[in-house]
Amino acid sequence: MSFSISGKTAIVTGAANGIGLAIARSFADKGANVMCADMDEKKLKEELGDARDEGNIRFFAGDLRQRLTIANLVSATIDAFEEIDILVNASRQVIPTSALDVDDNSVETLLEQNVMTAMRLSQQVAKRMIKQADEDREGQLGSIINFSSVASKNAHPELMGYSMASAAVEQLTRSMALSLAPHRIRVNAVSFGSVMSTSLKTAVAENREWRDDIRCHTPLGRIAAPSELVDTVQFLAAESSSFMTGEVMVVDGGRSLLDAVSAPAH
Repeated sequence: MSFSISGKTAIVTGAANGIGLAIARSFADKGANVMCADMDEKKLKEELGDARDEGNIRFFAGDLRQRLTIANLVSATIDAFEEIDILVNASRQVIPTSALDVDDNSVETLLEQNVMTAMRLSQQVAKRMIKQADEDREGQLGSIINFSSVASKNAHPELMGYSMASAAVEQLTRSMALSLAPHRIRVNAVSFGSVMSTSLKTAVAENREWRDDIRCHTPLGRIAAPSELVDTVQFLAAESSSFMTGEVMVVDGGRSLLDAVSAPAH
C-alpha cells in the first residue's frame, strides 16, 4: 500500500507555527497541494513567504471559529486546487484551568477552538469530499485527521479544560468515523505527549523545572520535535492506512505507559 500523498490536496489548520507548519511543509515537499490555514496572517506570510499565489502551497488567514470563515476556507481551497482529499485539524489551544478556579470562558474557549471548530470544518470538508466523488472511483474518498493529547486520559489538575477538550476530540473522531464510513471517508486522530510547540516552548522557557518534570515523566526522556509527528499524520492521510478508521494513534514517547502524571501533557 502506498504512503504517497503526491497529487492529493490537503487543508492543514494551525499551519502558521509548530506542528501544523511542520506538517504543511512536509506535505508540500512530498508533492501534495496544501492549503495552510491559521488565524495569524502575519506569521503565515513570514513562514510561507510568497507561496500564496504560486506552486502547490497556499495560505488562508481567518478565524475558523466563525462558520462563514470555514465556508470561505473550503471555497478558497476548491478555487485553488479543485478538490479536497485530506483534512488535518492541527489547530488547538492550551489554557491552564483547574476545578477550583475554573473560568467558564476559558473552558468554552477550549471547547470551541479544539472541538467545535474541528467538527464544523470536518463536516464541510466531508460534504465536499462526497460531492466530488466519482462513482467509479475506488478506495478512500478522503481522510480526516484530528489532534488529541494524552491529557484525555492522564489528567492534570491544572489542565482540566484541555483534558476535557482532548477527550471530546477522541469521541468526535470515533463518532464521525462511523457516520462517514459508508461514504469511504476515514477519520482518525493522533494523541501526543509533550511536543515542542510554540506554546510549550514559551512555557518551558519561563519555567526550567517544568521542562525537567516533563522529561522525567516521559520514558524516552525528552520532548518531541514537531517534525516527529509528521510521518504518523502522513500515514493516516495516505492509502497505507486504508483499513483504519476511528483510531487514536498515540505518539508520546511512552508517557501513557505510566500512571497518571504530574507533568502537563501538551
